[in-house]
Formats: sequence, structure tokens, C-alpha cells
Amino acid sequence: MRRMVAETRLHPADLVLPAFVREDISEPVEIGSMPGVYQHTRDTLRKAAAEAVAAGISGIMLFGVPEEAKKDALGTAGTDPDGILQQALRDVRSEVGDDLLVMSDLCLDEFTDHGHCGVLTADGRVDNDATLERYAEMAQVQADAGAHVVGPSGMMDGQIGVVRDALDRTGHEDVAVLAYTAKYSSAFYGPFREAVGSSLKGDRKTYQQDAANARESLRELALDLSEGADMVMVKPAGPYLDILAKVAEASDVPVAAYQISGEYAMIEAAAQRGWIDRDPAVLESLTGIKRAGAQIILTYWATEVARKLG
Repeated sequence: MRRMVAETRLHPADLVLPAFVREDISEPVEIGSMPGVYQHTRDTLRKAAAEAVAAGISGIMLFGVPEEAKKDALGTAGTDPDGILQQALRDVRSEVGDDLLVMSDLCLDEFTDHGHCGVLTADGRVDNDATLERYAEMAQVQADAGAHVVGPSGMMDGQIGVVRDALDRTGHEDVAVLAYTAKYSSAFYGPFREAVGSSLKGDRKTYQQDAANARESLRELALDLSEGADMVMVKPAGPYLDILAKVAEASDVPVAAYQISGEYAMIEAAAQRGWIDRDPAVLESLTGIKRAGAQIILTYWATEVARKLG
């Protein structure tokens, strides 16, 4: 009876798998704060993409982890056609073709020696406009490498319009833009920073949103839609279900939510200690995100959950 009258249903097609590919390893490396999640080699990433197709999920979001020596102030490894992320995009496209939406994180933070999402001024502030120029380059090289979808995640003012224009000018009109519309400055990003080997010094409060603010997210939504976003996203998901619901109600394009590393880590850690029942907790967390209005959910459990739903 409960199943028959359920108002919210999870489906494998709702899910996208975030995945990390690291340059300087020959075997996958488990992320200590994210049990069961790995920094992949190029070969094991191909396997993960094939498994994602078999499970029936919709996409894979790729994050590149370069060698430490290749990081610099401008994040040039992020726009190098032979950089690790671009290599991974080509690998995955050759493995799965169009059977899986291949998405790429469009941001500088993994590639800069200071760990910020943009270019810094001499006094250490993020230079919004100089960063946009770098994002335009990134959009082109990621699209050239085979990305179906790019995800500008740096929260720079005007980033969606610049990325959309760069794609259109370089013959990539069919590449979609997933806007990180409401990305909050959150305490729950810690495990992710381990996953990408972040070099962050300081914090990102000058360009990510304040957890205390809700109306701000709707202003960001209006801007992203006016600049040509094909999809919009709220990040994190679980602590911001109210924001997700507001965005879903106001948006006329598909809405995504990213269940981030800290959300994953808390459930896994509590389950390992026997404090909660892991599998029902995972499904409940994802059901709550969909119930709040997400049509697309990025989650590290995507392939596992899709197999169980299958």
C-alpha cells in the first residue's frame, strides 16, 4: 500500500555520479574521509563509467586531480588540452559514447596552488573578471575533449553568460551548461577537499553564499537563467532543502542538487559505528532531496543506489 501511493519515487535516471581522476597514481586510492569513494586512475575511471551505464544512471561528473607540481597561480593545468581532466573526458567518451552524459567540473580550484576558484589579485583577492577569461578557455577545452555538459562551479558573477558565449563562439552550441546557482560556503566540503588534494588557503566566503541567506539564491537563479543556463543546481543538498524547494518552484529549467562529500561521510561514519542503518538512511536522504524538488541528484552513491532501484 505504501509503495502504491508513494508521492515521490527515486529512479536511476535521476542520478549522476561525481568521480575523481588523479594523475600520479597507478592504482585507485580510497579517500580516507569518504569510505568507498576513490581517486581513480584513467583505466579505473573507464570501468566506473561503464558500470554507471550498466546501472542506468544518467551521468558522470568528472573532477581532475593534477600532480602537485603542475599547480600554479593561474590553474593552467585546467586549460591544458592534455591536462588530466581533458584526458579523462576523452577516455570516458571513448568508453561510453553517448550512453552516459559526460559532465565536467568547470573551476580552477583543483588546479591552482592557492586552492581558490579564481585568479587572485596582488593583495590576495579573487579577481572576478580575470577569472571569467580563464573559465571561457576551460569551457572550450572541456567541450573539445568531449564534455556533453559543463558545470561552472566557481560562483563568479557573470560566469554562465561568459561560458555560454565561449561555447557558442567555438561551435559547441549543443554542449549544455549546468549552473551551480546556489552554492553555499559550507562546513560540509571537508572530505571533498581531501578528494581533490585541495591547496586552499583561507576560505571562499567572498564568493560563495552565506548559509544564513535564502533570497540571495533566487537572485542568483534569475541571473543564471537570464545568462542562458540549461540546468541549475543547489549545493549542498541536505542542509539546504528549503533553498532547493524555492529554486525548484521558481525555475523553468531542470533543477539539480549535489549531495556533497560531508553528507556522504556523515552517513557512512554513523553506519560504520552501528548508530544508523546505512541503506535505509541513504535512500531516505536521497528521497528527501527529490521530494524537495530536485530532478537531478549528484551523489557518490549513484551507481550503488541505481542497482538497488533497478
